[in-house]
Amino acid sequence: MRTYFLLFLLSLGLLSKAQEPYVNLNSPHNSVKTFLANLQPENHNDSLAAQPFLTSNRDMKSARKTAVQFKRVLDGRGIYIYFDEIPKSPNYLDSASKKNKYILIEEYKDIFLLKADNGKWYFSDSSIDAIKELYKETFRFGTGELLNLLPKLGTKKTFGLYTYQYITIFILALISALVYRFFAFFTERIFSRIVKKFGYEGEASEKYLWQIARPTSVLIIVGLLLLFTPALQLPVTYSKYVNIILRVMMPLFGTIILYRLVNIISVFLMRMAQTTESTLDDQLVPLLRKTLKTFVIIIGTLLILDNLDVPILPLLTGLSIGGLAFALAAQDTIKNFFGSVMIFVDKPFQVGDWITANDVDGTVEEVGFRSSRVRTFRNSVIYVPNGRLADNTIDNHGLRKYRRFYTQISITYDTPPEMIDVFVKGLRKIVEDHPKTWKDNYHVYFNEMSSSSLNIMFYIFFNVPSWGEELQARHEILMSIVRLGKELGVNFAFPTQTLHIENLPGQPSLSPSYMSGHDAEMKLESMFKK
Repeated sequence: MRTYFLLFLLSLGLLSKAQEPYVNLNSPHNSVKTFLANLQPENHNDSLAAQPFLTSNRDMKSARKTAVQFKRVLDGRGIYIYFDEIPKSPNYLDSASKKNKYILIEEYKDIFLLKADNGKWYFSDSSIDAIKELYKETFRFGTGELLNLLPKLGTKKTFGLYTYQYITIFILALISALVYRFFAFFTERIFSRIVKKFGYEGEASEKYLWQIARPTSVLIIVGLLLLFTPALQLPVTYSKYVNIILRVMMPLFGTIILYRLVNIISVFLMRMAQTTESTLDDQLVPLLRKTLKTFVIIIGTLLILDNLDVPILPLLTGLSIGGLAFALAAQDTIKNFFGSVMIFVDKPFQVGDWITANDVDGTVEEVGFRSSRVRTFRNSVIYVPNGRLADNTIDNHGLRKYRRFYTQISITYDTPPEMIDVFVKGLRKIVEDHPKTWKDNYHVYFNEMSSSSLNIMFYIFFNVPSWGEELQARHEILMSIVRLGKELGVNFAFPTQTLHIENLPGQPSLSPSYMSGHDAEMKLESMFKK
């Protein structure tokens, strides 16, 4: 079981007031022990603690300053020194460099000890520079000066903490509460003005702005605590977990802010989509919102794991391999996703269009990541995979400018030729007078002599936007045709068969009689001379 350095010192009695000065630099273990044992509150001797930093090219003053700064960094950042892992061998060799070198903290490889010619172990010159930079990074904006001021508030120790630490914690809690209220109000005002400037007052500000203002205030407080907590010099056990919590809260609340900010962005995009003619944009905004939220969650999770010192590169490598296996197992899902992308890019249809694609026939209600929802004319709903829609031939009835109406009007064989002409003229007049027909393209002609009727082709187009209006226009046209036939006395034919009995006893014969061929030739000649 690993024993932390602090517990090791306690077990040896190094923290007691009767502790004898300890100086031994003959191994990495003893050099680190010399440094830390002489900087304990009950046994503080920075001159002895500076011995591992004191070489021929450094003076005592700079060595003492470096030792104190390094100790403050360890306490401020909550860095454990696992004392039982430090090698005790005077001739220790680093396995990587094959030199008498020992890296004290794995996360800070620039800080290490080297064996000098005299056989003693000292912190290297590069370690001194790294400690100075690490000190500046830990105590930013002059917070290091608080280390000289705060102990003056009281040094009595209670439950492991000094009086000045309790006072400072109370002050930080009070300041955090005030900052939270101030910045929540201030942030909400800023976002509200920005929203009003772009003309989105009410819709976004009332629903989403306060949800952003509160986590933004917490994020600012966490930043302040990260700035001032190292100056408290809490016990390393407390400091370690406080730093972990604060480091996790930074990306956590940053992720929450961006996640909720996506809602405001989607409101702006939805308003822009409403200004376009295409209704497909209205479906693109929800998809974009979901995509952005997923992206924010993934990035936020990676940042949180990174702040927990979880190796990200091996994780991403494992995810990439797993992603390849997933891609092979989920080819249809990926195909449908790219199918939805192609639908949004090519825009073969939009929401509200009536489409036909193989056995799919209905009105598009929604386009999603994986599938599209189509309402059939039976009022049922079909969910069609987007990959299938992207591959199929789509007949978009919704893009029609004119809607075709074609039918055959059948009249009886006993209708006189002159009446057929008049009837056809009347049909054309109906088309020309109707307000919703395409006047430049229609065809009404006596077109066919079928087995039981004379057929007139009626081929026209309606200039209407929806199927319901098309049905209404059809109704009006057909009613006008029925009225015309009744007015002119034209009889509409239906499939019939007539039985003629040519000869009955005592009755005139019904067998047809024909003129001679010569008389027929003369009749034909006189007919075409007219």
